[in-house]
Amino acid sequence: MKPFLFLGTRAEDDVAQQEYDAVLAGCGLRADELVRVRLEQGPLGEVDLDDWSGIVLGGGPFNVSDPKDLKTPAQRQAEADLRDLAERVVAADFPFLGACYGIGVLGGLRGGLVDRRWGEPIGALPVRLTEAGRQDDLFGGLPAEFTAYLGHKEAVARLPQGAVLLARTATCPVHAFRIGRNVYATQFHPELDAVAICDRIDAYSAHGYYEPHEQELLKSAAREALVTEPVRLLARFVELHASV
Repeated sequence: MKPFLFLGTRAEDDVAQQEYDAVLAGCGLRADELVRVRLEQGPLGEVDLDDWSGIVLGGGPFNVSDPKDLKTPAQRQAEADLRDLAERVVAADFPFLGACYGIGVLGGLRGGLVDRRWGEPIGALPVRLTEAGRQDDLFGGLPAEFTAYLGHKEAVARLPQGAVLLARTATCPVHAFRIGRNVYATQFHPELDAVAICDRIDAYSAHGYYEPHEQELLKSAAREALVTEPVRLLARFVELHASV
């Protein structure tokens, strides 16, 4: 089998490792079958799509809607690399699954718009599939409504031209979409469990996702949530796209 490529952007080593391990487990792959590149550490470099079965992009603190003068050189480099890769992936209809930051990367293509109108606080919320989502090859195996962990400052305000809306919440109109047949973005995090989201709440306490006094309350609510379905997307993505 050709390996899958995992792209990360988290500068915190422990959180970056936890994210990769969670995606690895969710995909049901070995480490040599899910090769990791950390974009916050350096340029992506050349990616030959023929070398890979598919690409998974993780989340992180980067936002495409951040003011330009506040973006670090690493963020600007990652955005440029991912924009170029996304254009190629969409043109080739190459298997791609971007979680959270994938919304920012894909959401601005083809006339789409990503802004801060539909941010949601860290926690767990019901996600509802659209009719297209219920019929989709990747999402169709999930219940029509399921609970997922999320937390984001930006979201898609206008879908890219030709994109298919797959899921939404009551407070964010775009939680997943597809471009072509094989290119996906989710606003929620399919890899997260209660332990991981609590660790992220701690790790990003100074990043403006919540007020300091909310930290323990958010963790308590996250532990009480029953989140079982989103991780199935990762294994399904591998099932659909693993190639020799």
